[in-house]
Amino acid sequence: MKAAIVTIGDEILIGQIVDTNSGFIAKTLDKIGIEITEMLSISDHKTHILETFASLQNKVDLVLITGGLGPTKDDITKKTFCDYFEDELIVNQEILEHVTQLIEGFYKRPINQMNKDQALVPSKCIILKNPNGTAPGMWMQKEHTVFISLPGVPYEMKDILENEIVPKIVREYNRPFIIHQTVLTYGQGESMVAERIEDWENNLPDFIKLAYLPSPGRVRLRLSARGNSEEVLKNALSDQIKQLTELIGDIIVGYDDNDTIEVVLGRVLTQNKLTLATAESCTGGKIAQRITSVAGASAYFKGSIVCYSEEVKTAILKVSKQTIADYSVVSEQVAKEMALNVQQLMNVDYAIAVTGNAGPTKDATDEEVGTVFIALASPEMVFVEKFNFGQPREKVIDRAVNKSFEILQKEILKNVQ
Repeated sequence: MKAAIVTIGDEILIGQIVDTNSGFIAKTLDKIGIEITEMLSISDHKTHILETFASLQNKVDLVLITGGLGPTKDDITKKTFCDYFEDELIVNQEILEHVTQLIEGFYKRPINQMNKDQALVPSKCIILKNPNGTAPGMWMQKEHTVFISLPGVPYEMKDILENEIVPKIVREYNRPFIIHQTVLTYGQGESMVAERIEDWENNLPDFIKLAYLPSPGRVRLRLSARGNSEEVLKNALSDQIKQLTELIGDIIVGYDDNDTIEVVLGRVLTQNKLTLATAESCTGGKIAQRITSVAGASAYFKGSIVCYSEEVKTAILKVSKQTIADYSVVSEQVAKEMALNVQQLMNVDYAIAVTGNAGPTKDATDEEVGTVFIALASPEMVFVEKFNFGQPREKVIDRAVNKSFEILQKEILKNVQ
């Protein structure tokens, strides 16, 4: 089965909000074997919506539309549905009762006509219940294509998709299996990884596809298998992952989309009852943010000092003023003191410290823009590595964060294995 996703809303096209709905829908449908062929964002304009529907008619099996179902005049999806399907709006009594209960019972205010109009739906549509809002989803078919309209509010859309649409698709359609396996690597660029696995990649079975998903300092390798036997696909993927691990096991840190390096680190730290703290200058707390994004991080992460200014480095973190005067804030010596001092201050086993010049100017240092020093203090020792991550500023910060995780993981695994 093939599907297209359409988001309706001028607020998306002018960059006022970010479309997160399409990604969630795509991921959910992929899990049940539906291939997404297009994602479109279009304006709240009747002609544009109708043209988009017509262009997708019989081209895909499913068209999922989000947005334009609110109670105000600029929300025109329902009326446009009626035009496209040559239908008319009628009051659905069950929806009206739900809307009334939500407005008067939950929100404790009188229901108005706009609220009541949310119970107007095309007479031919299949209603998709929305327990969290006033706008129901709508399922309508024309020739070989099903059009499904969903509210744009993310939590409303997600509930309808998971509890109404997915079960209906699973019941009524035969679908192939699509299985993905992601391998997360750190420390080598996309071209270097590709060179190491070239022969393996060239010999992949036809039903398995490989995609490279690079970002600064890391590369995700996504294997996608498609076929009619789930067991055959899982066994084939398992075999290929085993071969891949033999080739690049030294840079693999995880085997799942959710197995980010911070998740892997958290698991190792928890299992070995180890603790961690960070001291960050040029990364501005981004390392700590990534660490604390993992549920249960409080078991091993004690805290962070974001010492962006020289004053905080000396007054709070107790970095020597003389060290800064002799070597500047962007130096091996300052990074070392940052790591040791935050390790002692937080009483932890491991501490990572970062200081650098992310740009765009050199500020009070002779080091080139893009220079970053990363220090790691362990129970046995402290060491510092120097990098130049180039430009632009965002790239320097992202690569510094990822490299910090890579250094930390290698050192911890070396000591606990």
